[in-house]
Amino acid sequence: MRLENRVSIVTGAGNGIGRAIAELFSREGSRVAVADIEDDAGRATVDAIVSSGGSAMYVHVDTSDRLSVREGVMKVAQRFGPVDTLVNNAAAFVFGGVEDVSDEDWAKVMGVNVVGYANCVRESLPHMRSVGRGSIVNIASVSAFIAQPEFVPYNASKGAVAQLTRCLAMDLAKDNIRVNAVCPGATRTRATDRHIASLGLDPEQAYSDFAQDSLMKRMGRPDEIAHGALFLASDDASFMTGAQVVIDGGASID
Repeated sequence: MRLENRVSIVTGAGNGIGRAIAELFSREGSRVAVADIEDDAGRATVDAIVSSGGSAMYVHVDTSDRLSVREGVMKVAQRFGPVDTLVNNAAAFVFGGVEDVSDEDWAKVMGVNVVGYANCVRESLPHMRSVGRGSIVNIASVSAFIAQPEFVPYNASKGAVAQLTRCLAMDLAKDNIRVNAVCPGATRTRATDRHIASLGLDPEQAYSDFAQDSLMKRMGRPDEIAHGALFLASDDASFMTGAQVVIDGGASID
């Protein structure tokens, strides 16, 4: 097992990509802390892991609130021991053109998608340093490096995640802490379904249209993104830091 004896925190693990990552990490031997603001969904992920023979706990965490993050990390360390693996996945999905986005929208998307990632890293660092190693995986997006119509706040936040990943990798290498990012393309998740509904689109037609952007002519699955996160978190990627692994079916190469 590639994560045996690891202690992992996965944010936003109540649904979608985060849940797939938490469940996969557990199967690979990690004790997993499911961090989310949706208590029922987070506990459902924990129940699924425990019923499959894994070890997991739930912590209610608002990643945009540093004190909430600190309390959550402390609870994990008290139960499982020092955190050595962090997956920053929790995200705010805020879209629109620059004239459509309110101050509150900007505060939310940057507070969760950028400051939230930094908060989780900051509070996990003492634990990683105490064990002499660490692996941080940031879930970014192909939206970090391509332009999309009326995606201004979301794409700006994911571009910031890509740069945050590189800067953290540079600063933390001396502590034997690796920092990498996964950049998913269109993936079938609850967030995707909500975005489609907000646009008033027919779901099946939207899925078909999204699939056409991929060379493989389909959308990704959460488990496919999870395997990318597992690779980066594990010692299989022991000489990788500051990297961005794109998992998008080839959509961004043309």
